[in-house]
Amino acid sequence: METKNIADYIKVNTIDLNLESKNKNAVIKELYNNLKKTNLIKDEEQGLSDIFSREEMGSTGIGRKIALPHAKTSAVDELIATFGISKNGIAYDSLDDENVNIFFMFLCPKNKTQEYLKVLARISRLIREDRFVDNLLKAESNEEIIEIIRNEETSR
Repeated sequence: METKNIADYIKVNTIDLNLESKNKNAVIKELYNNLKKTNLIKDEEQGLSDIFSREEMGSTGIGRKIALPHAKTSAVDELIATFGISKNGIAYDSLDDENVNIFFMFLCPKNKTQEYLKVLARISRLIREDRFVDNLLKAESNEEIIEIIRNEETSR
């Protein structure tokens, strides 16, 4: 199976560069509502419940203003992802106690652990680059987000 780029999992119409939520639970729901626009979530309650369950195991706020809320779930048949930015930042119980501005959310079928781990690892590698993070924060359109992610991935 050919490895997909992160940009291939994110549908342009699900990206939100102006998340309005003020707290962690609200932003998870807001991102999830954007992810539902893919029409690929079979069981919407289950998908959201699995994201909150995963979050209870430990915050996906990984520091450096970034959070990766995600879950393995029976609610989807393929891995789907979305991206969002909160201009003001949201308190998210991050590892470094900083507010979060950048969110990558994804859902993965329970039987696709390898794909799940690859996506987590790839996002983790990308976000180590300060320039990449800065470019995401400066982006002015959903298409630009996809382009930034794709360019960063192909340059590695």
